Amino acid sequence: MTKSAVWLISLTLLAQTPDDAAKAQATAHLRALLDAAPQGILHRTELTVQPPSEGWELGMISWVDIDRKGNIYVLQRGEKADPVIVIDRQGHVLRSWGKGLYKIPHSIRIDPAGNVWTIDAESSTVLKFTPAGKKLMQIEVGEQPSGRRSQFVGTTDIAFGPHGRLFITDGYGNARVLEYTPDGKRVRQWGTAGSGQGQFRLPHGITIDRDKIIYVADRENGRVQEFDLDGKYLGEWQLGRTYSVRASGGAIWATMQPIDTPVPSLGWIVKLDRKTGKVMGSVESNGLHSVTVTNHAEILTGVTGQNKVLWFR
Repeated sequence: MTKSAVWLISLTLLAQTPDDAAKAQATAHLRALLDAAPQGILHRTELTVQPPSEGWELGMISWVDIDRKGNIYVLQRGEKADPVIVIDRQGHVLRSWGKGLYKIPHSIRIDPAGNVWTIDAESSTVLKFTPAGKKLMQIEVGEQPSGRRSQFVGTTDIAFGPHGRLFITDGYGNARVLEYTPDGKRVRQWGTAGSGQGQFRLPHGITIDRDKIIYVADRENGRVQEFDLDGKYLGEWQLGRTYSVRASGGAIWATMQPIDTPVPSLGWIVKLDRKTGKVMGSVESNGLHSVTVTNHAEILTGVTGQNKVLWFR
């Protein structure tokens, strides 16, 4: 059995959802919201990454992001290439790095200054790099619970608040959001396991909008929760199994699938009004693990099971 297969099985075991009746009701609600909104709002294309050498091969793509210059950063889990790969819009590899630094590479984000941040889902480690791959900082979040059922026992994503404040979701082993200072010192944390307000069942993605509202993809509770910068609960949107969220202008982009379908499977990239959570449009996608938005309102994601980068224009 390949490592990718083991990871997919582990993800399925981690998916603890409500009872069947509640899941069916949630799925019906999501489909009604999508049916009432514009669909197919973007055209899908595939970006092929060009192997730079013989024997070079992408593995499972976990996450993608893009910088202001249009360079695309791919975080992948294969053993025949570096974990962090930077490509141009034609798929040519510009540079790569990171071998030996990860156990399960999970997410990659570019901060407002252009620095590159990555999250490891097993070691619960956060790494900060320059765009050229020079390591600048390492945050050991740690505190994974004992008695693990899976390799997935750590952090999942990171978002950047005002004045360099860092917000990290720790969802696989724990059920919390943590805040750190720009120099990597922990400030606070909030969240416990459960389905109540401010509780989580696998917080998998996080983003912050221009009004300094934090949005957390509470994956296995099938919702997005909202908080202020101090962790105060502000509200939630009941949607589907939400993997990733990204604030862009007046919208929150989210990737999701029905809560009663297997992990992973076909779903949607959904555009949400950031004030109300209203569905403004959707496009069908089999790339759900991450979502990023370019300066031209294009969407990038990766297909974890097929090792493809998808571009919605």
